[in-house]
Amino acid sequence: MFDVLILDGKIVDGTGTKAYSADIAIEQDRIVAIGDLKKAEAKEKINAKGRMVCPGFIDPHSHADISLHKENAEELLMPLIKQGITTFVGGNCGMGLSPVLEPGKEAIFTYIEVFSSFDPEKEFQWRTTSEYFNFLENKGIPLNSAVLVPHGLLRLHGVGTENRYATDEEIQKMARALEASLDAGGIGMSTGLQYYPGSQSDTRELLELGKVLKKYDGIFTSHLRSYSNTLDKAIDEVVEVAGKNQIRAQVSHLFWVPDMGVMGPFVRSLIRMMASLAQWIPIPIPLGKPIEEAIERIVGNQEKGVNVSVDVMPTTTGFTHLLAFFPPWALEGDRTQVLNRLKDRELRKKMLHSIEHGKMEWPHTGPDSWTLNLFRLMGWECAHIMAVQSEKNKRYEGMNLIEIARERKQHPFDTACDLLLEEEGHVLVFESIAEPDDLFTERTTFPSMAHPKVMISTDAILMGFGMPSPLFYGCYPRYLRRYCKELKLVSLETGVRKCTSLSAEHFNLKQRGLLKEGYFADVLVIDMDNIDSKACFKSPTESPSGVDEVIINGKRVVKEGVFQKGLKAGSLLRNTKG
Repeated sequence: MFDVLILDGKIVDGTGTKAYSADIAIEQDRIVAIGDLKKAEAKEKINAKGRMVCPGFIDPHSHADISLHKENAEELLMPLIKQGITTFVGGNCGMGLSPVLEPGKEAIFTYIEVFSSFDPEKEFQWRTTSEYFNFLENKGIPLNSAVLVPHGLLRLHGVGTENRYATDEEIQKMARALEASLDAGGIGMSTGLQYYPGSQSDTRELLELGKVLKKYDGIFTSHLRSYSNTLDKAIDEVVEVAGKNQIRAQVSHLFWVPDMGVMGPFVRSLIRMMASLAQWIPIPIPLGKPIEEAIERIVGNQEKGVNVSVDVMPTTTGFTHLLAFFPPWALEGDRTQVLNRLKDRELRKKMLHSIEHGKMEWPHTGPDSWTLNLFRLMGWECAHIMAVQSEKNKRYEGMNLIEIARERKQHPFDTACDLLLEEEGHVLVFESIAEPDDLFTERTTFPSMAHPKVMISTDAILMGFGMPSPLFYGCYPRYLRRYCKELKLVSLETGVRKCTSLSAEHFNLKQRGLLKEGYFADVLVIDMDNIDSKACFKSPTESPSGVDEVIINGKRVVKEGVFQKGLKAGSLLRNTKG
Protein backbone atom coordinates (compact mmCIF):
# COMPACT_ATOMS: atom_id res chain seq x y z
CA MET A 1 0.00 0.00 0.00
CA PHE A 2 1.33 3.41 -1.02
CA ASP A 3 1.28 6.42 1.30
CA VAL A 4 -0.14 8.83 -1.30
CA LEU A 5 -1.65 8.28 -4.75
CA ILE A 6 -2.17 11.21 -7.13
CA LEU A 7 -4.71 10.06 -9.71
CA ASP A 8 -5.66 11.21 -13.23
CA GLY A 9 -3.30 14.18 -13.37
CA LYS A 10 -1.81 15.95 -16.38
CA ILE A 11 1.87 15.31 -15.71
CA VAL A 12 4.26 18.15 -16.54
CA ASP A 13 7.39 16.46 -15.27
CA GLY A 14 9.94 19.31 -15.33
CA THR A 15 11.97 18.04 -18.29
CA GLY A 16 10.29 20.42 -20.74
CA THR A 17 8.82 17.55 -22.74
CA LYS A 18 5.15 17.28 -23.61
CA ALA A 19 2.63 16.70 -20.81
CA TYR A 20 1.02 13.29 -20.44
CA SER A 21 -1.68 11.66 -18.32
CA ALA A 22 -0.63 9.32 -15.49
CA ASP A 23 -0.89 8.54 -11.79
CA ILE A 24 1.89 9.06 -9.24
CA ALA A 25 2.60 6.96 -6.14
CA ILE A 26 4.55 8.21 -3.11
CA GLU A 27 6.05 6.18 -0.28
CA GLN A 28 7.68 8.05 2.60
CA ASP A 29 9.71 10.84 0.94
CA ARG A 30 10.06 9.37 -2.57
CA ILE A 31 8.16 9.01 -5.83
CA VAL A 32 8.03 5.23 -6.29
CA ALA A 33 5.81 4.73 -9.32
CA ILE A 34 4.39 6.68 -12.29
CA GLY A 35 1.85 5.12 -14.65
CA ASP A 36 -1.61 3.56 -14.53
CA LEU A 37 -2.04 2.97 -10.78
CA LYS A 38 -5.81 3.23 -10.45
CA LYS A 39 -6.13 -0.27 -8.99
CA ALA A 40 -3.48 0.39 -6.35
CA GLU A 41 -4.27 1.04 -2.67
CA ALA A 42 -3.03 4.03 -0.71
CA LYS A 43 -3.49 5.65 2.68
CA GLU A 44 -4.40 8.91 0.92
CA LYS A 45 -5.69 9.50 -2.59
CA ILE A 46 -5.68 12.84 -4.41
CA ASN A 47 -8.06 13.31 -7.34
CA ALA A 48 -6.05 15.38 -9.83
CA LYS A 49 -8.46 15.06 -12.76
CA GLY A 50 -8.33 18.27 -14.80
CA ARG A 51 -5.30 19.42 -12.81
CA MET A 52 -1.62 19.81 -13.66
CA VAL A 53 0.82 17.76 -11.58
CA CYS A 54 4.38 19.11 -11.61
CA PRO A 55 7.52 19.22 -9.46
CA GLY A 56 7.64 21.68 -6.58
CA PHE A 57 9.03 25.07 -7.56
CA ILE A 58 12.71 25.65 -6.79
CA ASP A 59 13.69 29.24 -6.06
CA PRO A 60 17.37 29.73 -6.97
CA HIS A 61 17.65 33.21 -5.45
CA SER A 62 16.08 33.81 -2.04
CA HIS A 63 16.81 35.49 1.28
CA ALA A 64 14.32 33.33 3.16
CA ASP A 65 17.26 31.87 5.11
CA ILE A 66 17.23 35.09 7.17
CA SER A 67 14.00 33.82 8.77
CA LEU A 68 14.77 30.11 8.80
CA HIS A 69 16.22 30.03 12.33
CA LYS A 70 13.30 31.82 13.98
CA GLU A 71 10.71 30.09 16.16
CA ASN A 72 7.96 31.43 13.87
CA ALA A 73 9.79 30.45 10.66
CA GLU A 74 6.81 28.39 9.49
CA GLU A 75 4.46 31.37 9.81
CA LEU A 76 6.92 33.72 8.10
CA LEU A 77 7.69 31.36 5.21
CA MET A 78 4.16 30.02 4.72
CA PRO A 79 3.58 32.38 1.71
CA LEU A 80 6.41 30.67 -0.15
CA ILE A 81 4.98 27.20 0.43
CA LYS A 82 1.39 28.22 -0.39
CA GLN A 83 2.50 29.40 -3.83
CA GLY A 84 4.22 26.08 -4.50
CA ILE A 85 7.87 26.66 -3.51
CA THR A 86 9.25 23.45 -2.02
CA THR A 87 12.98 24.33 -2.17
CA PHE A 88 14.95 27.57 -2.06
CA VAL A 89 18.61 28.56 -2.30
CA GLY A 90 19.51 31.04 0.44
CA GLY A 91 22.55 33.06 1.52
CA ASN A 92 22.48 35.15 -1.66
CA CYS A 93 24.01 38.55 -2.56
CA GLY A 94 26.92 38.03 -0.15
CA MET A 95 24.56 38.22 2.86
CA GLY A 96 23.60 35.43 5.23
CA LEU A 97 23.73 34.28 8.82
CA SER A 98 26.98 32.30 8.99
CA PRO A 99 29.87 32.11 9.57
CA VAL A 100 30.27 34.71 12.33
CA LEU A 101 33.98 34.63 13.07
CA GLU A 102 36.59 36.60 14.95
CA PRO A 103 38.10 38.91 13.95
CA GLY A 104 35.13 40.73 12.47
CA LYS A 105 32.26 39.42 14.60
CA GLU A 106 30.98 42.85 15.62
CA ALA A 107 31.10 44.15 12.04
CA ILE A 108 29.28 41.02 10.86
CA PHE A 109 26.59 41.43 13.52
CA THR A 110 26.07 45.06 12.51
CA TYR A 111 25.89 44.09 8.83
CA ILE A 112 23.24 41.46 9.54
CA GLU A 113 21.31 43.61 12.01
CA VAL A 114 20.97 46.62 9.71
CA PHE A 115 19.69 44.43 6.89
CA SER A 116 17.42 42.16 8.94
CA SER A 117 16.29 44.42 11.81
CA PHE A 118 16.87 41.74 14.45
CA ASP A 119 19.67 41.45 17.02
CA PRO A 120 21.95 38.56 16.03
CA GLU A 121 23.78 38.73 19.36
CA LYS A 122 20.54 37.67 21.07
CA GLU A 123 19.20 35.29 18.41
CA PHE A 124 22.24 33.37 17.19
CA GLN A 125 23.22 30.15 18.92
CA TRP A 126 26.09 29.51 16.52
CA ARG A 127 29.29 30.99 15.19
CA THR A 128 30.42 28.50 12.54
CA THR A 129 28.42 27.27 9.56
CA SER A 130 28.59 23.74 10.95
CA GLU A 131 26.93 24.93 14.17
CA TYR A 132 24.36 26.91 12.16
CA PHE A 133 23.39 23.94 10.00
CA ASN A 134 23.17 21.64 13.03
CA PHE A 135 20.90 24.19 14.74
CA LEU A 136 18.55 24.28 11.74
CA GLU A 137 18.39 20.49 11.45
CA ASN A 138 17.73 20.02 15.16
CA LYS A 139 14.99 22.67 15.04
CA GLY A 140 13.38 21.45 11.83
CA ILE A 141 12.53 23.60 8.81
CA PRO A 142 9.28 24.02 6.86
CA LEU A 143 10.69 23.62 3.34
CA ASN A 144 13.90 22.45 1.69
CA SER A 145 16.82 24.85 1.79
CA ALA A 146 20.31 24.89 0.33
CA VAL A 147 22.56 27.65 1.66
CA LEU A 148 25.42 29.57 0.06
CA VAL A 149 28.37 30.93 2.01
CA PRO A 150 28.10 34.76 1.93
CA HIS A 151 31.19 36.55 0.68
CA GLY A 152 30.24 39.71 2.62
CA LEU A 153 30.67 37.89 5.94
CA LEU A 154 33.94 36.32 4.78
CA ARG A 155 35.27 39.75 3.82
CA LEU A 156 34.32 41.40 7.11
CA HIS A 157 36.17 38.55 8.82
CA GLY A 158 39.20 38.78 6.56
CA VAL A 159 39.53 42.52 5.87
CA GLY A 160 37.18 44.29 8.28
CA THR A 161 35.27 47.43 7.34
CA GLU A 162 38.02 49.16 5.35
CA ASN A 163 37.29 50.16 1.75
CA ARG A 164 40.27 48.64 -0.01
CA TYR A 165 41.47 45.53 -1.82
CA ALA A 166 42.39 42.52 0.30
CA THR A 167 46.01 41.49 0.80
CA ASP A 168 47.20 37.97 -0.04
CA GLU A 169 47.16 37.08 3.66
CA GLU A 170 43.60 38.37 4.05
CA ILE A 171 42.41 36.42 1.02
CA GLN A 172 43.87 33.26 2.53
CA LYS A 173 42.03 33.98 5.77
CA MET A 174 38.76 34.26 3.78
CA ALA A 175 39.64 31.08 1.89
CA ARG A 176 40.10 29.10 5.12
CA ALA A 177 36.74 30.31 6.43
CA LEU A 178 35.08 29.48 3.10
CA GLU A 179 36.59 26.00 3.11
CA ALA A 180 35.27 25.29 6.61
CA SER A 181 31.77 26.42 5.61
CA LEU A 182 31.80 24.33 2.43
CA ASP A 183 33.03 21.36 4.44
CA ALA A 184 29.98 21.84 6.69
CA GLY A 185 27.67 21.61 3.67
CA GLY A 186 27.47 25.06 2.10
CA ILE A 187 26.70 24.60 -1.60
CA GLY A 188 28.89 27.46 -2.85
CA MET A 189 29.64 31.13 -2.31
CA SER A 190 27.49 34.17 -3.08
CA THR A 191 28.72 37.69 -3.75
CA GLY A 192 27.06 41.08 -3.60
CA LEU A 193 29.48 43.08 -5.73
CA GLN A 194 27.33 46.24 -5.90
CA TYR A 195 26.98 46.29 -2.12
CA TYR A 196 29.42 47.20 0.61
CA PRO A 197 31.60 45.31 1.58
CA GLY A 198 31.61 43.11 -1.56
CA SER A 199 31.95 46.19 -3.75
CA GLN A 200 35.50 46.68 -2.46
CA SER A 201 36.73 43.29 -3.69
CA ASP A 202 38.57 42.83 -6.97
CA THR A 203 38.53 40.01 -9.51
CA ARG A 204 41.80 38.66 -8.13
CA GLU A 205 40.15 38.04 -4.76
CA LEU A 206 37.20 36.27 -6.37
CA LEU A 207 39.47 34.09 -8.51
CA GLU A 208 41.38 32.93 -5.44
CA LEU A 209 38.20 32.05 -3.56
CA GLY A 210 37.01 30.25 -6.68
CA LYS A 211 39.89 27.80 -6.23
CA VAL A 212 38.32 26.71 -2.95
CA LEU A 213 34.93 26.30 -4.65
CA LYS A 214 36.60 24.06 -7.22
CA LYS A 215 37.68 21.61 -4.50
CA TYR A 216 34.08 21.23 -3.31
CA ASP A 217 32.28 21.47 -6.65
CA GLY A 218 30.71 24.63 -5.19
CA ILE A 219 28.78 27.17 -7.21
CA PHE A 220 29.77 30.86 -7.48
CA THR A 221 26.76 33.20 -7.53
CA SER A 222 26.90 36.92 -8.06
CA HIS A 223 24.79 39.97 -7.56
CA LEU A 224 26.83 41.69 -10.24
CA ARG A 225 29.08 44.71 -9.88
CA SER A 226 26.87 46.53 -12.41
CA TYR A 227 23.40 46.25 -13.93
CA SER A 228 23.76 49.41 -15.97
CA ASN A 229 26.28 50.83 -18.42
CA THR A 230 28.94 48.18 -17.71
CA LEU A 231 26.64 45.15 -17.46
CA ASP A 232 28.70 43.37 -20.12
CA LYS A 233 31.90 43.74 -18.09
CA ALA A 234 30.12 42.59 -14.93
CA ILE A 235 28.94 39.42 -16.67
CA ASP A 236 32.44 38.87 -18.06
CA GLU A 237 33.87 39.03 -14.52
CA VAL A 238 31.61 36.16 -13.41
CA VAL A 239 32.48 34.23 -16.57
CA GLU A 240 36.20 34.72 -15.83
CA VAL A 241 35.87 33.36 -12.28
CA ALA A 242 33.87 30.37 -13.53
CA GLY A 243 36.00 29.68 -16.61
CA LYS A 244 39.44 29.91 -15.00
CA ASN A 245 38.39 27.75 -12.04
CA GLN A 246 36.16 25.42 -14.10
CA ILE A 247 33.25 25.85 -11.67
CA ARG A 248 29.54 26.54 -12.00
CA ALA A 249 28.44 30.18 -11.76
CA GLN A 250 25.15 32.04 -11.57
CA VAL A 251 24.29 35.61 -12.58
CA SER A 252 21.74 36.65 -9.96
CA HIS A 253 18.40 38.36 -10.70
CA LEU A 254 19.34 39.84 -14.08
CA PHE A 255 17.93 43.30 -14.79
CA TRP A 256 19.07 46.45 -16.57
CA VAL A 257 18.85 50.15 -15.71
CA PRO A 258 19.97 52.55 -18.45
CA ASP A 259 22.33 55.42 -17.69
CA MET A 260 20.58 58.30 -19.45
CA GLY A 261 23.05 61.02 -18.42
CA VAL A 262 21.86 64.62 -18.60
CA MET A 263 18.73 63.49 -20.43
CA GLY A 264 17.75 61.31 -17.48
CA PRO A 265 15.00 63.51 -15.95
CA PHE A 266 13.31 64.04 -19.33
CA VAL A 267 13.48 60.35 -20.34
CA ARG A 268 12.25 59.18 -16.93
CA SER A 269 9.28 61.53 -17.18
CA LEU A 270 8.52 60.14 -20.63
CA ILE A 271 8.76 56.55 -19.35
CA ARG A 272 6.42 57.31 -16.44
CA MET A 273 3.94 58.92 -18.84
CA MET A 274 4.06 55.87 -21.14
CA ALA A 275 3.67 53.59 -18.12
CA SER A 276 0.54 55.42 -16.98
CA LEU A 277 -0.95 55.17 -20.48
CA ALA A 278 -0.04 51.52 -21.04
CA GLN A 279 -2.80 50.22 -18.78
CA TRP A 280 -5.35 51.87 -21.07
CA ILE A 281 -3.68 51.95 -24.50
CA PRO A 282 -1.30 49.24 -25.81
CA ILE A 283 1.98 50.95 -26.79
CA PRO A 284 3.89 48.62 -29.17
CA ILE A 285 7.44 49.66 -28.26
CA PRO A 286 9.91 46.78 -27.67
CA LEU A 287 12.09 47.42 -24.61
CA GLY A 288 13.90 44.12 -24.03
CA LYS A 289 16.97 44.44 -26.27
CA PRO A 290 19.61 45.02 -23.50
CA ILE A 291 18.33 42.04 -21.50
CA GLU A 292 18.21 39.92 -24.65
CA GLU A 293 21.85 40.81 -25.37
CA ALA A 294 22.87 40.02 -21.78
CA ILE A 295 21.21 36.60 -21.97
CA GLU A 296 22.92 35.94 -25.30
CA ARG A 297 26.24 36.83 -23.66
CA ILE A 298 25.63 34.35 -20.84
CA VAL A 299 24.27 31.55 -23.02
CA GLY A 300 27.06 32.15 -25.54
CA ASN A 301 29.57 31.34 -22.83
CA GLN A 302 27.67 28.15 -22.03
CA GLU A 303 28.23 27.13 -25.63
CA LYS A 304 31.96 27.83 -25.16
CA GLY A 305 32.06 25.42 -22.22
CA VAL A 306 31.75 27.87 -19.31
CA ASN A 307 29.09 26.59 -16.91
CA VAL A 308 27.37 29.91 -16.18
CA SER A 309 23.63 30.50 -15.93
CA VAL A 310 21.15 33.19 -14.84
CA ASP A 311 17.91 33.81 -12.94
CA VAL A 312 15.35 36.62 -13.11
CA MET A 313 12.36 37.87 -11.13
CA PRO A 314 9.04 38.28 -12.98
CA THR A 315 8.79 41.93 -11.97
CA THR A 316 10.19 45.37 -12.80
CA THR A 317 10.33 46.31 -9.13
CA GLY A 318 13.44 45.51 -7.10
CA PHE A 319 14.00 45.89 -3.38
CA THR A 320 16.97 46.50 -1.13
CA HIS A 321 18.18 48.50 1.85
CA LEU A 322 18.02 52.30 1.60
CA LEU A 323 21.68 52.53 2.66
CA ALA A 324 22.60 50.66 -0.54
CA PHE A 325 21.69 53.84 -2.45
CA PHE A 326 24.53 55.72 -0.72
CA PRO A 327 28.18 56.05 -1.83
CA PRO A 328 30.39 53.21 -0.52
CA TRP A 329 32.65 55.61 1.36
CA ALA A 330 29.64 56.75 3.42
CA LEU A 331 29.07 53.17 4.64
CA GLU A 332 32.55 52.49 6.03
CA GLY A 333 32.73 51.50 9.68
CA ASP A 334 30.04 50.42 12.12
CA ARG A 335 26.42 51.55 12.21
CA THR A 336 27.10 54.39 14.66
CA GLN A 337 29.77 55.82 12.37
CA VAL A 338 27.47 55.58 9.34
CA LEU A 339 24.57 57.28 11.13
CA ASN A 340 26.86 60.00 12.47
CA ARG A 341 27.84 60.82 8.88
CA LEU A 342 24.16 61.21 8.02
CA LYS A 343 23.81 63.75 10.84
CA ASP A 344 26.69 65.87 9.50
CA ARG A 345 25.29 68.51 7.11
CA GLU A 346 28.62 68.99 5.34
CA LEU A 347 29.02 65.27 4.76
CA ARG A 348 25.44 65.15 3.44
CA LYS A 349 26.42 67.71 0.83
CA LYS A 350 29.41 65.54 -0.12
CA MET A 351 27.19 62.44 -0.39
CA LEU A 352 24.67 64.31 -2.53
CA HIS A 353 27.50 65.48 -4.81
CA SER A 354 28.66 61.85 -5.12
CA ILE A 355 25.15 60.78 -6.13
CA GLU A 356 24.64 63.58 -8.63
CA HIS A 357 28.13 63.63 -10.16
CA GLY A 358 29.70 60.22 -9.51
CA LYS A 359 30.95 58.44 -12.65
CA MET A 360 30.06 54.80 -13.02
CA GLU A 361 33.44 53.59 -14.22
CA TRP A 362 34.58 49.97 -14.24
CA PRO A 363 35.52 48.25 -11.98
CA HIS A 364 33.33 50.37 -9.68
CA THR A 365 35.52 50.04 -6.61
CA GLY A 366 36.25 53.77 -6.35
CA PRO A 367 34.48 55.99 -3.80
CA ASP A 368 32.08 57.53 -6.32
CA SER A 369 31.86 54.92 -9.08
CA TRP A 370 29.40 52.43 -7.59
CA THR A 371 26.63 51.34 -9.95
CA LEU A 372 23.82 50.99 -7.43
CA ASN A 373 23.58 54.77 -7.73
CA LEU A 374 19.87 54.38 -8.37
CA PHE A 375 18.97 57.92 -7.33
CA ARG A 376 21.03 59.15 -10.27
CA LEU A 377 19.85 56.43 -12.64
CA MET A 378 16.17 56.34 -11.72
CA GLY A 379 15.39 59.59 -9.90
CA TRP A 380 14.40 60.24 -6.30
CA GLU A 381 10.91 58.94 -6.91
CA CYS A 382 12.28 55.47 -7.67
CA ALA A 383 12.43 54.58 -3.97
CA HIS A 384 9.18 53.45 -2.32
CA ILE A 385 9.37 52.65 1.38
CA MET A 386 9.04 48.91 1.92
CA ALA A 387 9.58 48.58 5.68
CA VAL A 388 10.36 50.70 8.72
CA GLN A 389 10.23 49.78 12.42
CA SER A 390 8.78 52.81 14.18
CA GLU A 391 5.02 53.32 14.36
CA LYS A 392 5.30 57.02 13.56
CA ASN A 393 6.76 56.28 10.11
CA LYS A 394 4.61 53.24 9.22
CA ARG A 395 2.29 55.51 7.24
CA TYR A 396 5.14 56.12 4.77
CA GLU A 397 5.24 52.47 3.69
CA GLY A 398 4.27 52.37 0.03
CA MET A 399 5.05 56.07 -0.53
CA ASN A 400 8.03 57.26 -2.58
CA LEU A 401 10.70 59.70 -1.39
CA ILE A 402 9.34 62.58 -3.47
CA GLU A 403 5.92 62.24 -1.84
CA ILE A 404 7.40 62.06 1.66
CA ALA A 405 9.81 64.95 1.01
CA ARG A 406 6.94 67.10 -0.26
CA GLU A 407 5.04 66.42 2.94
CA ARG A 408 8.11 67.17 5.06
CA LYS A 409 9.05 70.22 2.96
CA GLN A 410 12.64 69.15 2.36
CA HIS A 411 14.95 67.78 -0.33
CA PRO A 412 14.40 64.03 -1.01
CA PHE A 413 17.99 63.26 0.00
CA ASP A 414 17.46 64.90 3.38
CA THR A 415 14.29 62.83 3.69
CA ALA A 416 16.29 59.66 3.03
CA CYS A 417 18.93 60.64 5.61
CA ASP A 418 16.40 61.66 8.24
CA LEU A 419 14.36 58.49 7.82
CA LEU A 420 17.48 56.40 8.29
CA LEU A 421 18.34 58.34 11.45
CA GLU A 422 14.80 58.06 12.82
CA GLU A 423 14.78 54.31 12.11
CA GLU A 424 18.35 53.75 13.36
CA GLY A 425 19.34 52.55 9.89
CA HIS A 426 16.46 50.11 9.37
CA VAL A 427 14.75 51.18 6.14
CA LEU A 428 14.01 48.78 3.28
CA VAL A 429 12.82 50.12 -0.08
CA PHE A 430 11.35 49.05 -3.40
CA GLU A 431 12.83 50.64 -6.49
CA SER A 432 11.25 51.07 -9.90
CA ILE A 433 11.69 53.62 -12.67
CA ALA A 434 7.90 54.05 -13.03
CA GLU A 435 4.98 52.76 -10.97
CA PRO A 436 5.73 49.29 -9.57
CA ASP A 437 5.02 46.54 -12.09
CA ASP A 438 3.54 48.76 -14.79
CA LEU A 439 2.63 47.19 -18.12
CA PHE A 440 5.02 49.39 -20.14
CA THR A 441 8.37 48.65 -18.46
CA GLU A 442 7.24 45.03 -18.03
CA ARG A 443 8.33 44.59 -21.65
CA THR A 444 11.96 44.79 -20.58
CA THR A 445 11.42 41.40 -18.92
CA PHE A 446 9.90 39.55 -21.89
CA PRO A 447 13.17 38.06 -23.26
CA SER A 448 14.05 36.57 -19.87
CA MET A 449 10.51 35.36 -19.20
CA ALA A 450 10.57 33.47 -22.52
CA HIS A 451 14.14 32.15 -22.73
CA PRO A 452 14.27 28.40 -21.96
CA LYS A 453 17.64 28.65 -20.16
CA VAL A 454 16.70 31.42 -17.70
CA MET A 455 15.50 30.43 -14.20
CA ILE A 456 12.69 32.19 -12.31
CA SER A 457 13.41 33.51 -8.79
CA THR A 458 11.76 35.56 -6.02
CA ASP A 459 14.63 37.32 -4.17
CA ALA A 460 12.36 36.73 -1.14
CA ILE A 461 12.90 38.58 2.15
CA LEU A 462 10.18 37.67 4.67
CA MET A 463 10.65 39.15 8.13
CA GLY A 464 7.10 39.72 9.36
CA PHE A 465 6.92 43.50 9.11
CA GLY A 466 6.59 46.17 6.45
CA MET A 467 5.30 45.71 2.90
CA PRO A 468 6.58 42.49 1.33
CA SER A 469 7.05 42.17 -2.40
CA PRO A 470 4.04 40.61 -4.17
CA LEU A 471 6.49 37.98 -5.44
CA PHE A 472 6.80 36.59 -1.92
CA TYR A 473 3.15 35.56 -2.13
CA GLY A 474 2.64 34.83 -5.81
CA CYS A 475 5.83 34.75 -7.93
CA TYR A 476 5.32 31.35 -9.57
CA PRO A 477 1.52 31.48 -9.95
CA ARG A 478 2.00 34.91 -11.54
CA TYR A 479 4.66 33.54 -13.89
CA LEU A 480 2.51 30.61 -15.06
CA ARG A 481 -0.63 32.71 -15.50
CA ARG A 482 0.93 35.81 -17.06
CA TYR A 483 3.69 34.45 -19.27
CA CYS A 484 2.59 30.89 -20.06
CA LYS A 485 -1.18 31.24 -20.12
CA GLU A 486 -2.02 34.87 -21.02
CA LEU A 487 0.89 36.17 -23.12
CA LYS A 488 1.97 32.70 -24.31
CA LEU A 489 5.62 33.76 -24.37
CA VAL A 490 6.60 30.23 -23.43
CA SER A 491 4.92 26.82 -23.37
CA LEU A 492 3.65 25.48 -20.07
CA GLU A 493 6.13 22.61 -20.19
CA THR A 494 9.10 24.94 -20.72
CA GLY A 495 7.74 27.38 -18.14
CA VAL A 496 7.57 24.63 -15.51
CA ARG A 497 11.14 23.56 -16.36
CA LYS A 498 12.30 27.18 -15.82
CA CYS A 499 10.74 27.01 -12.34
CA THR A 500 11.97 23.54 -11.34
CA SER A 501 14.62 21.29 -12.89
CA LEU A 502 16.67 24.08 -14.45
CA SER A 503 17.63 25.28 -10.96
CA ALA A 504 17.96 21.76 -9.54
CA GLU A 505 20.46 20.80 -12.25
CA HIS A 506 22.62 23.92 -12.08
CA PHE A 507 22.72 24.11 -8.27
CA ASN A 508 23.32 20.36 -8.03
CA LEU A 509 20.25 19.67 -5.91
CA LYS A 510 20.30 15.93 -6.34
CA GLN A 511 17.10 14.00 -7.16
CA ARG A 512 14.91 17.10 -7.10
CA GLY A 513 13.17 19.18 -9.75
CA LEU A 514 11.65 16.31 -11.75
CA LEU A 515 8.73 13.94 -11.41
CA LYS A 516 10.70 10.75 -11.73
CA GLU A 517 10.72 7.41 -9.95
CA GLY A 518 13.28 7.45 -7.14
CA TYR A 519 13.26 11.24 -6.86
CA PHE A 520 12.19 13.09 -3.72
CA ALA A 521 8.44 13.62 -3.57
CA ASP A 522 8.27 17.42 -3.93
CA VAL A 523 5.05 17.62 -5.94
CA LEU A 524 2.36 20.17 -6.78
CA VAL A 525 -1.22 19.74 -7.96
CA ILE A 526 -2.34 22.93 -9.71
CA ASP A 527 -5.67 24.00 -11.16
CA MET A 528 -4.43 25.84 -14.25
CA ASP A 529 -7.94 27.12 -14.99
CA ASN A 530 -7.82 29.10 -11.76
CA ILE A 531 -4.10 29.73 -11.25
CA ASP A 532 -3.54 33.36 -10.35
CA SER A 533 -1.49 35.62 -8.14
CA LYS A 534 -3.80 38.00 -6.35
CA ALA A 535 -0.88 39.83 -4.74
CA CYS A 536 0.00 43.29 -6.14
CA PHE A 537 2.02 46.27 -4.94
CA LYS A 538 -0.96 47.89 -3.18
CA SER A 539 -2.13 44.58 -1.69
CA PRO A 540 0.95 42.33 -1.55
CA THR A 541 -0.09 39.72 1.04
CA GLU A 542 -2.90 38.02 -0.87
CA SER A 543 -2.54 34.25 -1.23
CA PRO A 544 -2.64 32.82 -4.77
CA SER A 545 -5.43 30.70 -6.17
CA GLY A 546 -5.11 27.38 -7.98
CA VAL A 547 -2.33 25.77 -5.89
CA ASP A 548 -4.39 22.87 -4.51
CA GLU A 549 -1.69 20.55 -3.19
CA VAL A 550 1.91 21.10 -2.08
CA ILE A 551 3.82 17.97 -1.13
CA ILE A 552 7.30 18.34 0.40
CA ASN A 553 9.34 15.17 0.91
CA GLY A 554 6.13 13.15 0.74
CA LYS A 555 4.18 15.24 3.26
CA ARG A 556 1.01 17.09 2.18
CA VAL A 557 1.92 20.53 3.49
CA VAL A 558 -0.92 22.18 1.54
CA LYS A 559 -3.94 19.88 1.44
CA GLU A 560 -6.91 20.84 -0.75
CA GLY A 561 -5.70 24.45 -0.61
CA VAL A 562 -5.29 24.53 3.18
CA PHE A 563 -1.88 24.90 4.84
CA GLN A 564 -1.12 22.12 7.34
CA LYS A 565 0.77 23.52 10.32
CA GLY A 566 3.60 21.91 12.24
CA LEU A 567 4.84 19.36 9.72
CA LYS A 568 8.42 20.70 9.39
CA ALA A 569 8.63 18.77 6.13
CA GLY A 570 11.78 20.44 4.78
CA SER A 571 15.35 19.18 4.61
CA LEU A 572 18.63 21.07 4.73
CA LEU A 573 20.32 20.23 1.44
CA ARG A 574 24.01 20.05 2.22
CA ASN A 575 26.83 19.78 -0.28
CA THR A 576 28.42 16.40 0.31
CA LYS A 577 31.58 16.81 -1.76
CA GLY A 578 34.85 17.69 -0.09
